[in-house]
Amino acid sequence: MSTTVEPISEERKDAAGWLKLAFVRLGVLPFLLIIAIVAFTLLSGNFLTVNNLLNVARQSTYLTMVTMGQMLALLTGGFDLSVGTILAVTSVVGALAMSSVFAASPDLVWLAVLAGVLAGFGAGLAIGIVNGTGVALFNVSPFMMTLGMASVGFGIALYLTGGVPVYGIPDIFGAVFGFGRLFGIPAPIYATAIFVAIMYVVLNWTRFGRYLYAVGGNIKASRLSGINTRKTLFLAYVLCAALTSIAGLMLTARLETGEANIGSSMPLESIAACVIGGVSLRGGVGRLSSVVLGAIFIGLVQNGMNLARIDSYLQTVVIGILLILAVVADQFRLKLIAELRD
Repeated sequence: MSTTVEPISEERKDAAGWLKLAFVRLGVLPFLLIIAIVAFTLLSGNFLTVNNLLNVARQSTYLTMVTMGQMLALLTGGFDLSVGTILAVTSVVGALAMSSVFAASPDLVWLAVLAGVLAGFGAGLAIGIVNGTGVALFNVSPFMMTLGMASVGFGIALYLTGGVPVYGIPDIFGAVFGFGRLFGIPAPIYATAIFVAIMYVVLNWTRFGRYLYAVGGNIKASRLSGINTRKTLFLAYVLCAALTSIAGLMLTARLETGEANIGSSMPLESIAACVIGGVSLRGGVGRLSSVVLGAIFIGLVQNGMNLARIDSYLQTVVIGILLILAVVADQFRLKLIAELRD
């Protein structure tokens, strides 16, 4: 009897130890990803098809862009609750400028597109500059600063549109940047891949990238070591707004209208993607590859729930639960790391 029970208990102990080690090294994301793929594959036969996975990749591009920006704020120990508003302001201002120039000069299509892109990007970037100024120069709490700007920006977007979508955008803008394909792959995927590569270089191979981690790890020690912490904080929020503005322009091209109501769920989803991807809410910890995978995971879950015909309101509940689960798992992981070090 004893000879048969002992090997089983040892195998279980080895399996538990392996899972514990994998959880410490990789975090909760791989486990959630496996569970989601298995569950949605069982719920829908179309989930793992090539067309659906390509659709998931395209849908995830907008969240990926915003999540990379959110990561910059989180690395410094803050966060940006105004990303949804930046999307809306970028979309509305860009669409208004584009439609106005196009209506005045129908033959100058690309001039209208350029005017809309510059206006939208500039409007979104302006919110980031205000956020960065408040947090870095006036030491305003990131929560209060970005929450206040979220309200201001949303009010501006509604005032400019009256809550009505902005039409009159040149068809070529949506055809190229929203629905365009190259070798069968949607254009937004190429654009997102380029910015992922740029962000990887910035975070891993530049002094600014190292400063972000240092400021988030210990801002006082960073200041004493000669790092310009105010400049680092300011640039983090400006770059967050820049990436979000680009996502707003891409989303506007996809919708072919300027919308004041887009992006309302983006603050929650972008923070959830970062936390699920292993970014610490305390700052100073996070890898870009895991954050991108976290954004794709959120897109995968949303797509799976759509195929399973789960109500859209319940989908928001699921995203919130995932965020709470990721935070709890992160705390548990930190305890395990501390135990292993001891």
